[in-house]
Amino acid sequence: MLDTLQGAQRKALFASVLLGALMVSTSILTKVVTPTVKMSEGKPALDLAALVPAQFGDWHEERDAAAAVVNPETEAALAKIYTQTLARTYVNGAGERVLLSVAYGDDQRGEATQAHRPEICYTAQGFAITSNDVGVLQAAQRHIPVRRLVAVNGARNEPITYWVTVGDRATLPGVGRKLLQLFYGLGGKVPDGLLFRVSTIQADKTAAYALQDEFVNALFADIGKAPTEKLAGKFDD
Repeated sequence: MLDTLQGAQRKALFASVLLGALMVSTSILTKVVTPTVKMSEGKPALDLAALVPAQFGDWHEERDAAAAVVNPETEAALAKIYTQTLARTYVNGAGERVLLSVAYGDDQRGEATQAHRPEICYTAQGFAITSNDVGVLQAAQRHIPVRRLVAVNGARNEPITYWVTVGDRATLPGVGRKLLQLFYGLGGKVPDGLLFRVSTIQADKTAAYALQDEFVNALFADIGKAPTEKLAGKFDD
């Protein structure tokens, strides 16, 4: 009887110690993985309109054509997710046009606040995504991971190239973005980031992507390294 009682007491004590240890571990883990410091607060204020020049290289902004840039989300949704947005149409000397959209948010820690995938937003606005591939854009001595889409709505055929940044790295939505969110979160940081999207309205997607790459290269060559890092993440020298 005594042995049975002592055994029960030992089990109860062990269970109490184990429960206490689990509670302490959970508390510590929660503090570690819950971001508390916004990375944007340690940086100079970002001004997309000033960062991206209205004219560079052979390109200049076509001010009366801004409406051509598709806004795939409502104003309310944009205000909830993004701190700043920039939408412009650029034209070069040959009359070729590139539509630029940049959307910056100071909280990219998870699903509720991160930049939305263009393929999902375009679909919600009545476009059909007829092509969806992963690629690499070579610009500013770096290899930027990009997604290449083709969105179609009636007679409008719009090849699209985009990437996102999380903190100071360029990536794509999916595993890459989630790993970066976890990386910064474990350091107690709330990463900022942006969606960088360029598109053209033309039937030949190969020619469209080449033109978009040319546009991005011209932009980065004009603005220099530090501004480029704000748009495409840091480059490891």
